[in-house]
Amino acid sequence: MANRRLFLMPSVRPGTRLPAQIRDTIRRSVLAGQLRPGSQLPSSRALASELGVSRNSVVDAYDQLLVEGYLESRRGSGTFVAPHVAARASRWPTVDRPAASRTSVFGLALAEITTSHSSDALRPFSPGIPALEPSLLRRWIQTSGRVRRRITPELLNYGDAAGYGPLREAIASRLGPTRGVTCGPDQVVITSGTQQGLAIAAQLLCNPGDTAWIEDPGYPGAAAAFAAAGARLAHVPVDSEGIRVASGVRRAPSARLAYVSPSHQYPLGVTTTLPRRLELLQWAEENDAWILEDDYDSEFRYDGRSLPALQGLDRRGRVLYLGTFSKTLFPSLRIGYVIVPPSLGPAFAKAVSVAGHGPPLIEQAVLHRFIETGSYTRHLRQMRRIYAERNAAFCEGIHRRLGRVLRFHGEAMGLHVACELLSEEDDRRISERAAAAGLSLPALSSYFGGPRPKRGFVMGYGHLTTLQIRSGIAALSELLRTIARS
Repeated sequence: MANRRLFLMPSVRPGTRLPAQIRDTIRRSVLAGQLRPGSQLPSSRALASELGVSRNSVVDAYDQLLVEGYLESRRGSGTFVAPHVAARASRWPTVDRPAASRTSVFGLALAEITTSHSSDALRPFSPGIPALEPSLLRRWIQTSGRVRRRITPELLNYGDAAGYGPLREAIASRLGPTRGVTCGPDQVVITSGTQQGLAIAAQLLCNPGDTAWIEDPGYPGAAAAFAAAGARLAHVPVDSEGIRVASGVRRAPSARLAYVSPSHQYPLGVTTTLPRRLELLQWAEENDAWILEDDYDSEFRYDGRSLPALQGLDRRGRVLYLGTFSKTLFPSLRIGYVIVPPSLGPAFAKAVSVAGHGPPLIEQAVLHRFIETGSYTRHLRQMRRIYAERNAAFCEGIHRRLGRVLRFHGEAMGLHVACELLSEEDDRRISERAAAAGLSLPALSSYFGGPRPKRGFVMGYGHLTTLQIRSGIAALSELLRTIARS
């Protein structure tokens, strides 16, 4: 006798077609072993009457399951669960078993990671968001149109996994004079942003259980990439001179790699001094370790010239240099790059290929032309002036209205400033209150992995006009006064 009660549905889900609901319920019952192979199902008329639906809905569901092989029809007898699903159904998990329990170790690690992307990215003080100037949009559209009008078959193919050759040449040529990076085009690998570069580097350079140095406080995306690769994180403190290499040696002397942002440390904004850089390189050479140098917004410095890249000091091929155009142009471009030692070039390119290649070749070609025609250099020059004005407006506003509450960290460069709370208030609680008030104010303490986090906020200003900066600071000042009174 058919087990008709298995098909009772407590309610009809809005937005889902009835045949799909019936089909999914039967399929799950078969896979979970609730409907055994060879058992008979109710007739379409009887099941439709029991469920209170049209017979056509049941017929449609049965027909689809017959095509998929879950059911079979016997002339004159009815519809039955197909016998051949018996062995397979017994190996399938039950319907309610959490999906994470069926993933790999890598998948389980990903499930535990908190990503840093936010839906309130364009709110006042969200860090790391560049200004989207109309002049940039016009120039980018013009350049894109020229490339597309002269498109070649090469740009419609898969292309080299390491990236578009002319763009790699342009990047290598530019990084020498501007950042002191020593490399050839064959060392440049194009990625879909810095995060993909970090993820690939973590998988290539770390075995599960290896230790990675992470700046403390530091960039959450780097910690996520290494944790997902199975690495153990050693949180190494940062002071006014950059990462404290001696502390890292005490905590994890045989670490496999170190992730650093020496030009403009994220989030504190300090620049790693030359003695610390040399100390870090010496540690890497003596311990056969790798260094990942993230140079994400070194183009925007408003107080003299910055130190050349750490990679330019490397004589042993220990440094991988990561850069991105998401901060200098616009985030959705999703084009970054990694400068790898020659010994890692082929492996890194293959890893990008396995991950699905990098950005579309056409967009890489547009960016190449944007650089070669001088538009990129003109854009950087324009944005340095704009960001310098916004940095000055931000610092002046904080000093004038909140100087007794907040203290600056770091130097005058980049798109954000870390501000330390001078009171004993809980910065995470204030961050939550700020979100309700329309402000994006990430808590500085959330960037720490060590036992003594500083309290404060990581505040971006690059995407805000001076008027928006002033009004945002006024709103923050009022919020802090309200919290203090309560």
